[in-house]
Amino acid sequence: MVSKSQIKLITSLQQKKYRDKTGFFVAEGPKVIAELNKSGIKLHSLFTTEGENDPLKSVFSVTETELRKISFLKTPNTALAVFEISREAAIHTEGLVVVLDAIRDPGNLGTIIRLCDWFGVTQLVCSSDTTDCYNPKVIQATMGSIARVAVSYQDITQYLSNTQLPVYGGCMDGDTVYDVTLEQNAIIVLGNEGNGISAETMSLLTQKLTIPQFGKTKETESLNVATATAILLSEFKRTTER
Repeated sequence: MVSKSQIKLITSLQQKKYRDKTGFFVAEGPKVIAELNKSGIKLHSLFTTEGENDPLKSVFSVTETELRKISFLKTPNTALAVFEISREAAIHTEGLVVVLDAIRDPGNLGTIIRLCDWFGVTQLVCSSDTTDCYNPKVIQATMGSIARVAVSYQDITQYLSNTQLPVYGGCMDGDTVYDVTLEQNAIIVLGNEGNGISAETMSLLTQKLTIPQFGKTKETESLNVATATAILLSEFKRTTER
């Protein structure tokens, strides 16, 4: 059974201010929950339609009706968990670091986190106006990869100004990524869905990269930012880890 206080806590975690205040976030679905548990992220409470009630271990057996009351999904899964938000890890200076400039769509951010995990990128640096990585929609889109990618929020202008690494940016007008010798230790910047990389951040790039368009009409306006991230990360890994 879900108590009124538990419902109040869980529903409040849809909003960033309450995630910040409580230090908790919500994950849904057995696969995502299992990935987070395996990674060592501390479980606060688990609500499931498929397990036994064990309040001593913060596991609560609920009905499908009760789960619908607390789920953020249109079609609830069989389990919902509340986890503690991990402390931000120190930013490393080896390997490839992805920097996001004002990414607003939760689905895009979640997919980019999952892509970082797939391509072995362990560090993601976000501007302060990038959507919160603990947004429930982001968590679902990561499919558990949030547990293996360190996400930090920084003043990216300051961060890029102080780095000694080459800074590449995904742009509409730049050098074709397939023709550039890419560095193994580097930063790749991806910009806002509608406006791209901001002018201030653009001024800090070492080199602009573009993904060439092969369609005959060349009328497609741009690539989705998550799709562009996948192509750029694939090319970085293909050329630097052979």
